[in-house]
Amino acid sequence: MENAKRNWFIGIRTPWTLSNDKVWNKTHKLGARLYKIAGVVAFLGVFLQSFASYLMVLPIVLASIYCVVYSYFEYQKQVKK
Repeated sequence: MENAKRNWFIGIRTPWTLSNDKVWNKTHKLGARLYKIAGVVAFLGVFLQSFASYLMVLPIVLASIYCVVYSYFEYQKQVKK
């Protein structure tokens, strides 16, 4: 995901990332890190089975929301330039 070029099929496809290459690259660089961390946290669900559903769903949802909000603010920075 970190090296994906701007396209309509894969990646974090918000109106802001699709309209600007810099926003796309920054968002996907951050998103790659966040989703890797979310994967490690989800893996902890194997060991903490009573919290497994939370450890699998919550980090991915939070990372996704953060990426969308981040892309919006990055786009606003680019528009002001």
